[in-house]
Amino acid sequence: MADLLTGLEPEPTPSVPGPDAPLADRLRPAVLTDVVGQEHLTGADGAIGRMVAAGRLSSMILWGPPGTGKTTIARLLAAAVDLRFVAISAVFSGVAELKKAFAEARDHARIGQRTLLFVDEIHRFNRAQQDGFLPYVEDGTVTLVGATTENPSFELNAALLSRARVLILERLGRSALERLMDRAEALEARPLPLTPPARDALIASADGDGRFLLNQAETLFSVDLPEPLDPAGLSRFLQRRVAVYDKDREGHYNLISALHKSIRGSDPQAALYYLARMLTAGEEPLYLLRRLTRAAVEDIGLADPQALVQCIAAKDTYDFLGSPEGELAIAQACLYLATAPKSNAAYMAQKKAWRTAKETGSLMPPANILNAPTKLMKQIGYGADYAYDHDAEGAFSGANYWPDELPPQTFYEPTGRGFEARLAERLAHWDALRRDRRG
Repeated sequence: MADLLTGLEPEPTPSVPGPDAPLADRLRPAVLTDVVGQEHLTGADGAIGRMVAAGRLSSMILWGPPGTGKTTIARLLAAAVDLRFVAISAVFSGVAELKKAFAEARDHARIGQRTLLFVDEIHRFNRAQQDGFLPYVEDGTVTLVGATTENPSFELNAALLSRARVLILERLGRSALERLMDRAEALEARPLPLTPPARDALIASADGDGRFLLNQAETLFSVDLPEPLDPAGLSRFLQRRVAVYDKDREGHYNLISALHKSIRGSDPQAALYYLARMLTAGEEPLYLLRRLTRAAVEDIGLADPQALVQCIAAKDTYDFLGSPEGELAIAQACLYLATAPKSNAAYMAQKKAWRTAKETGSLMPPANILNAPTKLMKQIGYGADYAYDHDAEGAFSGANYWPDELPPQTFYEPTGRGFEARLAERLAHWDALRRDRRG
């Protein structure tokens, strides 16, 4: 029946799924306490639990991986506080659908019925479309519940974020996924045809996605197997899940950050793990090689000058062999960096030198170290009394190379680790010679 206020079809009231409905729909929770894995939000002390207990919802953004219950929680929230539930998807909706939803919500508000507007994939709306939500959220026409798998800080307008609370849903852990499997087996009144190791493998393959796990379980329930599958049989029976990884989104930045920090922290096992995560998910090998090279000069530097050589050699090797053989060279470079002595002394020296160069402007070097290709330049003192170091004792003159207006600075301070320990000794020796020769 059409809506009496607007003439439009209302959002259908959720009903009990029939026996032919997908397993994930038949197991969809009926109350918030049945939602697994998000007790930090739905429990009595959680943000959602407290809002429901108070009977009043604020607008919110549900941020979390696929299959963690964002849509289910939104539906149950509306039912828990007696709000009209309207759902749209940013993938299939545009300005016209938004205007219609807001108009309906405003009409219902006039008769005292408030609306929860659930927007799936809200990050897919552009900035202008996101701005369109603001007046309706501010005046209470709708309580907005947006769902996103992307970091809201990068994908949503600051103005919208300031009016909505960001709640983070966690990927489902092993215990939550096991509860889902137990519920599926109870509903089907039979166990999944899996050996215990294969059951563990199925849970691991879900990668925290409850919907994926239930879809795989439904496939297993749909066939009559003569005996339970072991892990190898399960792998052959089910298509392998592709790792969730968007190369231009937050997953990309999280993993590259984890790789770099594992190298810096001298953990070769973790570094190799994150390298494998990115390569097996389809990351561009040359991007990883560029990041490894950056780590070589930023976090190792002259503590082990061979670190940079290893990275460039790995790049050349990958160019020569291609994939997958060349990926071994990338792994070798990664392990070399993680096990090398660490120093950011060169990195810090560069930052100090650049800052001083900007602050001191165009100071002239001392005249004695300037070339004098013309007679005039010789007459005004260019190159006068230049001390040629190879003619000095120990090939070290101890001369001053700093502008007259700038006293000698210390930018590079080598550590006592790796090759830099020798450099520190050398610099200390030269400093002592300078003091002696200048009296």
